[in-house]
Amino acid sequence: MCCSRLLLFFTCLILILHLFAPTLAQLVPYSCSDKGNYTSNSTYRANLNTVLTSMSSNTKISYGFYNLSVGENSDKVNAIALCRGDIGTDECRSCVNTSSQDLLQKCPYQKEAIIYDTKCMVRYSNRYIFGLLEASPFPFTSVLNASDVDAFTQVLGPLLERLKKLAAAGNSTRKFAAGKETAQDFQTIHALLMCTPDLDELDCKSCLEQCTAAVFSSCCYGRQGARYLSPSCQLRYETYTFYDPTAEAPPPSLLPPSTRRTKGKESKPSRTTIVIVVLTIGFALLIVSNFVLYLRVRKSRQKVKCEAKHEISSVHESFIRYDFGTIGVATDNFSEVNKLGEGGFGAVYKGKLQNGLEIAVKRLSMGSSQGNIEFENEVLLLARLQHRNLLSIMGFCLEGNERLLIYEFMPNASLDHFLFDPIKQVQLNWEKRHKIIEGIARGLLYLHEDSRHRIIHRDLKASNILLDAYMNPKISDFGTARLLDRTENNTMRIIGTYGYMPPEYAQCGTFSSKSDVFSFGVLILEIVSGQKNSSFPEGLVSYAWENWRQGTPLNLVDPTLMVNSTIQILRSIHIGLLCVQENVNDRPTTASVVLMLGSESITLAAPKRPPFLMHTSSTGPDMLSRSSYQSSNNNVQASANDASITELYPR
Repeated sequence: MCCSRLLLFFTCLILILHLFAPTLAQLVPYSCSDKGNYTSNSTYRANLNTVLTSMSSNTKISYGFYNLSVGENSDKVNAIALCRGDIGTDECRSCVNTSSQDLLQKCPYQKEAIIYDTKCMVRYSNRYIFGLLEASPFPFTSVLNASDVDAFTQVLGPLLERLKKLAAAGNSTRKFAAGKETAQDFQTIHALLMCTPDLDELDCKSCLEQCTAAVFSSCCYGRQGARYLSPSCQLRYETYTFYDPTAEAPPPSLLPPSTRRTKGKESKPSRTTIVIVVLTIGFALLIVSNFVLYLRVRKSRQKVKCEAKHEISSVHESFIRYDFGTIGVATDNFSEVNKLGEGGFGAVYKGKLQNGLEIAVKRLSMGSSQGNIEFENEVLLLARLQHRNLLSIMGFCLEGNERLLIYEFMPNASLDHFLFDPIKQVQLNWEKRHKIIEGIARGLLYLHEDSRHRIIHRDLKASNILLDAYMNPKISDFGTARLLDRTENNTMRIIGTYGYMPPEYAQCGTFSSKSDVFSFGVLILEIVSGQKNSSFPEGLVSYAWENWRQGTPLNLVDPTLMVNSTIQILRSIHIGLLCVQENVNDRPTTASVVLMLGSESITLAAPKRPPFLMHTSSTGPDMLSRSSYQSSNNNVQASANDASITELYPR
């Protein structure tokens, strides 16, 4: 009797949810950030009112996208409004106005907030948000699974893939696509995808790939309808019409405003929904069995909550979101026995998953705003990077205040554990050291020229070079990295480690690929000498230069090296000194460094004096002293003990 009542209850619940599924999809999610607050009578609030009023009253929102900035410095407000591509100007303005007022009420004192109406999105922040990819979509899904999940998915997958390409290929005024496909049981799947038009095609595609990956993840697989929302893109699909059907055709590159619809209310549940309800009654037992199966799947997901595989970047690397409990078990609750080390933003632990795979887990310090930014930055960058000389990130965990990065485990730890240890350094013969130098150079070349984006690491040093079981080097720790969209860039805040920074970066905040070349030159000299840069009173670079100038460069070589490759060692010292020259234009490019390391037939130029030399009778007063270098810029944040300081900007 009890079981019968339970089955009857579930059947009725499912029927009700079928009827109200469109209503559930109309919920208006919003988010208030804790990254800063303002007061009601502040300049920031006045600027915020101006921005939101301007957007909602602007008569030029012809294509559903608007961005605006008002104010200066800490009171500057950056705002974005994005309307769905199938609605007209009047409806867009009305949605933006309503959403703006709702957002002010829901987030009355937060400097950063976002709201997602079904027809528009409004967002504002005190940080720069234009043209930046910010994905990590979160889902709002139906509780109902398709009656035939495999058949449903076989139709949904190609539909989303087709619309993703159409939306990403849009222009600077609209990146939007809508379409439908017929599925089983008389159903038609309707889908809509869009990005903020200030993204380029690759970033839009990457954002939508994360949404589509979430659709087919273990937490959301087989649902009859869902919305996936992020600041940079959105995805929605349903088994009923929820957009203007005339938008299904690919839009022209520039659609005249006169042809846009000024009204376009979402369709009410169609006859298809009624048919679904009737069929549900007829197949009540089948639905109940599906619901029981759903409960079992949900129970198993409590062990690994949403291990979502995100196909990120053009190579579609498997990328998993892990449950905190899973990582806790793998690391024995982050025990001290499993701790591999600790840096400026948290500790690194060794772990072992249930399938036997060994992992390294970086647990970012809780309550650190810098750690949060590093988390976002490192995940964003590493998920896109694939190279044999870069550390592979396997996934991440984000639950409450916990932020974890999960990497492939490197059994030989970092280069500094071998290089600067009097006992272990004998394991690094010259052949292995030269192999490490070449591997680091190839990894840098990929970052600077061969990856989708030009990436500057900005904190290259021995502790950030990890070694696999075969002593192959892998560049790690991208929390300080920056994307570069031109030859060089500037920053107001200097980060990194003293002794590895080039002068133009330490003094003026100017960084380029030549900044990493300088750090690489210091690293070459450390690998040759087996000594830290900071071990020399005048600095390793100064010591190497003086010996080179005096014709005694072999004084620099690690005495534990027993080699016949003196010429190759001298050539490596030569290349290292070329990399650390003071003038940026005198330093070789990363591509040139790779060629010079790989071929002894290439003639090397004579190195010029490096910076940071102490004032001596031989150097003269024209050279920059170490003390003046360290105090030349009040904005410099660097450490003398090799601990990295991360900038407060993710890109």
